[in-house]
Amino acid sequence: MEEVSVVRNKQVIFKQFVNGYPKTSDMEVTSDATIRLELSKNETGLILTKNLYLSCDPFLRNRMNQTLEGAYIHSFTPGSPIIGYGVSRILDSSHPDFKKGELIWGLINWEEYSLIKDTSSFMKIQHTDVPLSYYTGILGMPGMTAYVGFYKICSPKKGDTVFVSAASGAVGQLVGQFAKLFGCYVVGSAGSKEKVDLLKNKFGFDEAFNYKEEQDLNAALKRYFPDGIDIYFENVGGKMLDEVLRNMKFHGRIAACGMISQYNLDQPEGTHNLFMIVMKRLRMEGFVVFDHYDSYPKYLEMILPLIHEGKITYVEDIVEGLENAPAALIGLYSGLNIGKQVVVIAHE
Repeated sequence: MEEVSVVRNKQVIFKQFVNGYPKTSDMEVTSDATIRLELSKNETGLILTKNLYLSCDPFLRNRMNQTLEGAYIHSFTPGSPIIGYGVSRILDSSHPDFKKGELIWGLINWEEYSLIKDTSSFMKIQHTDVPLSYYTGILGMPGMTAYVGFYKICSPKKGDTVFVSAASGAVGQLVGQFAKLFGCYVVGSAGSKEKVDLLKNKFGFDEAFNYKEEQDLNAALKRYFPDGIDIYFENVGGKMLDEVLRNMKFHGRIAACGMISQYNLDQPEGTHNLFMIVMKRLRMEGFVVFDHYDSYPKYLEMILPLIHEGKITYVEDIVEGLENAPAALIGLYSGLNIGKQVVVIAHE
């Protein structure tokens, strides 16, 4: 009888719930676990994967807290692996819808190999003429977030003025490019000169500014939007949202994707200009991309030709090795990443 290989399985373990700013010490990289690299004949409905790429995303910070009322996703379990989006190859399968050798993306444990019982979050990768890492970003959850937020929530019109905060990140860089392709005037904010240059010279934004250098955000927004903002793609919250509300046009639209400036605060900042929503007849809508994955095939039909024709570009910040994943994730919350933060576990 052929002996089944059992190997050590390196993992990133979540240690404890976090208050304030997360630290790498809130996670632990271990090789204590082992895993069989073949399914038993009596195991059904399972897939065994070799994990290739991990996605570092801002929403993972919220999973480090104890679950809040109304939360759209559960907290991490202390003592268990971090869970996030990733790209995997199927090593073995007893599931009728998944076959050995297929590539998939979805929610996986931060580990080298995974035995997956719930396959509901996974999508098969059919198009391999692009980098597989793109399925953590432009062809994955962040891409869908940009697509849903801009086209569905913001209802753009040609000539609209568009402001994108956290504009060089995984989602923001795409929103800006979608808006430019649609015929809009686009301004982005970011946290360094390098990122501002990227927005203007790589992604084609009309203007961009470093919010850290602006003493008066209201004055900065008036400088770039003297007649006001039609569309705001909200990634930041806090003071930025407060000042944007003052500078929206009548009947403006705001897509609230995330509020990263608030994630590490024990007490979230107040928003003082909410009455502008009434005065200016604004529409502000929060959304979660999980509710919109039925549009994924339509999104692929749009985005793949744009990538192949060079009409859209995507910048990734690549980190090698699962052992470096905690630092990559923590760096996201202080803006250390340039573009989409990806961790490579294994190359094809």
